Amino acid sequence: MPKKPSVALDISKALGGFKKAADYYESDDYVLSSAVGHLLEIACPEEYEVKRGKWSFAHLPVVPPYFDLKPIAKSEDRLKTLVKLLKRKDVTALINACDAGREGELIFRLIVQHAKSKHPVKRLWLQSMTPTSIRDGFASLRADKDMLPLADAARSRSEADWLIGINGTRAMTAFNSKEGGFYLTTVGRVQTPTLAVMVEREERIRAFKPRDYWEVHATFKAKAGEYNGRWFAPISRNRKTTSMRAPNASGMPSAPTRSSPNAPASPAPSARKPSRLRKRRRCCSTSPACSARPTAASVFSARTTLSIAQALYEKHKVLTYPRTDARALPEDYIPTVKKTMEMLGEATPTWCMPRTC
Repeated sequence: MPKKPSVALDISKALGGFKKAADYYESDDYVLSSAVGHLLEIACPEEYEVKRGKWSFAHLPVVPPYFDLKPIAKSEDRLKTLVKLLKRKDVTALINACDAGREGELIFRLIVQHAKSKHPVKRLWLQSMTPTSIRDGFASLRADKDMLPLADAARSRSEADWLIGINGTRAMTAFNSKEGGFYLTTVGRVQTPTLAVMVEREERIRAFKPRDYWEVHATFKAKAGEYNGRWFAPISRNRKTTSMRAPNASGMPSAPTRSSPNAPASPAPSARKPSRLRKRRRCCSTSPACSARPTAASVFSARTTLSIAQALYEKHKVLTYPRTDARALPEDYIPTVKKTMEMLGEATPTWCMPRTC
């Protein structure tokens, strides 16, 4: 059971012998279906639920002795399909093929818990989605007991988020509604710190006060003729950038002798020195440095850019997983990289020289 339908399709192609049914694939050995992300969410047991009209500090904190699971409405049909497949008489064991990480572990285990399945479980742990990696992964499935620490971490994170969200939201709502009315104020582990950063930034923008500054512009003479230049402060070891502005007139030079680096300068002798340039690291969608690069993708919103990258990854298979800050390919990509480079070498056009490509 993988997390996404696209992963289920990749697995069916890599293993072969599958026939497509309504919402699943089936072969002589496997029944293969997928979730569509999270299908279940944590809910407070009904006997411990406090209705909205009673949200007050008197009823806090809300710490139930156990947690119920509630199907997410928009994906409830998919959940029913998976539960039906899990209860088939010819299904004797389960393979967790969700993403190799904490969330993938949680998605699978909540579905199994909801279905009350007692089948033994194996874990498919994939670093990449190449056909070779998938086949190798099925040849070396991990034991379920080895994944229990990861499952515990996933449940702890999920339940802690629930406790923070429920108690924080009700506490802040009660505080803001103490003068009357109902003012819902949501709180969350990720949402609240992010909102705080945005508010702090907005306050700094509003508190900005413009100040006068001075610049020195001058006309310089050179052998090729005259040009306009602008004075800038000499570069020092402690300063990474140059300044072309001074906070007061007394800080400006009486006779500027250097011009702005973007202005044409008179010819001067230069000595060439060998230097080493580090190769540019691979780009990832979550890196500020990458997102700041002037690329064609910069004309799209963050949501659109991620959607395009996800389609290039899932549908066209020309990108690696885009939702990660990893800058290195998995080790099992080495054969794929070699094969790809060989194919590129055969298809290299005549105008693409080694120095420029």
